[in-house]
Parts: sequence; structure tokens; C-alpha cells
Amino acid sequence: MERVARLAGQKAVVIFSKNSCCMSHSIKSLIISELGVNAAVHELDEDPKGREMERALIKRGCNPAVPAVFIGGELVGGASEVMALHLNGSLTRLLKRVGALWL
Repeated sequence: MERVARLAGQKAVVIFSKNSCCMSHSIKSLIISELGVNAAVHELDEDPKGREMERALIKRGCNPAVPAVFIGGELVGGASEVMALHLNGSLTRLLKRVGALWL
């Protein structure tokens, strides 16, 4: 749990993901490719402690565990929450507020 908290606070935007997850791919595409955010991405299926981090994310309320998006060190949520923020225009405002988006 401590490792997830430490990693989540290392950059303005942190995404916990799995290469095999299509929703993780969609969220990374939105945040990184479409919006141009320089996010830290942690692929749980490539990390030796990935299962441990996955359990920690579930304990924090992420179900499913990935994708899990942290903005400004705070858990925003998974794909549904991030897409809802994007569709209502709140995501870009939030990203600007933490200095992850300049436009």
C-alpha cells in the first residue's frame, strides 16, 4: 500500500495499468496521446510487485484495479470516472490545476 502511495505522488498524473487491459489502453491514449499529458505509467503486469500493488489498489477502492488514475496524488478512479470527467469538461480543468496540462 505504501508503494502505491509513494508512486502515486511522484508526478502530477500517475496511471496504474496493465498491457493486457483494453480499458487501460483507452485511458492512456486519452490522457497521454490525446491530451498530451506527460504521465507516469506503471504496468502492473510487468512489475515484480504488480500483484501486491493490484491488491493495494483494490483496498483503496479501485475495482477493477486497473486502470487507476491519480491526479495530484489523489485517486480519481478508473476508466468510468476518468471518462465521466472528460465528457463533462472537468478533466482538463483538473489537469491544468495540478500543472499537467498547459493549454
